[in-house]
Amino acid sequence: QVQVVESGGGLVQAGGSLRLSCAASGSPIITKSGWYRQAPGKQRELVATITTAGTIVYSESVKSRFTISRDNAKNTVYLQMNSLKPEDTAVYYCNIRTIPFRDYWGQGTQVTVSS
Repeated sequence: QVQVVESGGGLVQAGGSLRLSCAASGSPIITKSGWYRQAPGKQRELVATITTAGTIVYSESVKSRFTISRDNAKNTVYLQMNSLKPEDTAVYYCNIRTIPFRDYWGQGTQVTVSS
């Protein structure tokens, strides 16, 4: 059974930084990992994804401020968030896509950026 656990959220002032981590247990064969976020009253949106081969996609709103990375040996994916803005406030969810094809989601971690 695959479990996905996020950590690293919190409260930070605008311009600050946070680093999110997402660990997948259960020895999954991961093809792609990613971070999504959902602000109150809005739909969940993509933040960044990274494949096992290293292909990375960022949303335009976070490009140049956020960096996604992964440690394949540890089945862990990270999201370094710099120059945070109040509009980055949301619950951040980690997504793991595996073989056989299935998407797993973490429980979410709250990121709050104060102005």
